[in-house]
Amino acid sequence: MSRWYLGLDTSNYRTSAALFDAQTGQWHNCGRLLDVPDGAIGLRQSDALFQHTLHLHEMIAGLPVGIASQIRAVCVSTRPRAVEGSYMPCFLAGENVARSVAHLLGVPLYVCSHQQGHLAAAALSAHVLDWLLHRAFYAWHLSGGTTELLRVEPGKDGCPQANCIGGTTDLAAGQLVDRAGARLGLHFPAGAELEQLAKQSQSTEFFCPKVKDCKFSLSGMENKINDLCAAQTEPQAVASFTIRTIAAAIEQATKQAMEKEKLPVLCAGGVMSNQYLQMRMARVFDARFAEPVLSGDNAVGAAVLAAVQQGEQLV
Repeated sequence: MSRWYLGLDTSNYRTSAALFDAQTGQWHNCGRLLDVPDGAIGLRQSDALFQHTLHLHEMIAGLPVGIASQIRAVCVSTRPRAVEGSYMPCFLAGENVARSVAHLLGVPLYVCSHQQGHLAAAALSAHVLDWLLHRAFYAWHLSGGTTELLRVEPGKDGCPQANCIGGTTDLAAGQLVDRAGARLGLHFPAGAELEQLAKQSQSTEFFCPKVKDCKFSLSGMENKINDLCAAQTEPQAVASFTIRTIAAAIEQATKQAMEKEKLPVLCAGGVMSNQYLQMRMARVFDARFAEPVLSGDNAVGAAVLAAVQQGEQLV
């Protein structure tokens, strides 16, 4: 018999609802990107919250019907990261709906952070759920607002405990990608278009930011990208430079972490769906990745963590 779990996620980039069957590993995710005006590189929290409130019921309606009676628990992301002070109003949209659904169904309500959801979705997609439950590992979370190297281990509450040990000290990789995309006239979020543009370039130029104790700055890279655009460098070469520079930074930071403790590597977040980044990380560290559909923001990870916190023995 199926054992379904409902997950909800209302991040600053996507509204999503998902179902996960702990019996078969089957999942369904229904999500939509938030509408961002042309030329903009993000949204105010009030606008994001409004869009989530407007569309979350549509995402739930897009899930398979007839499963409600089989849902055993609900899990919702309530904050960006599981650290003190981490808060964004947009998560209130999902939390309010999740509490109402759990009450009406008479099932437990669990919470997780957006980052923990990313890690769970990546582990599911990469077929390494046992890492999530039974061992320590490194994880890169590269997204529109986050670039962190994490040391992850099983948490007492069932959610993975992620401690940041490195990453950017200022600009996130996704922000660098989107700002480069804006300079090149690409749509937001610019990751997919920038990747296709980079594939057309023969250039191998990049710059490796200084990396110390697994940490680096990307703000200076934005200046270099602006200089390339001002010098009328071909867009394909600018796109390639952006991606190769990010790859060089995260590779060097991972090497420094490995010098202290050798652990397997899992990569999560929308930026890590880039094929060049995956190729570099797989070749050097045998890293594992989420498939593209589960790399970006989604509620599947929250649904998986509902099952984990309910005590399901996942394989």
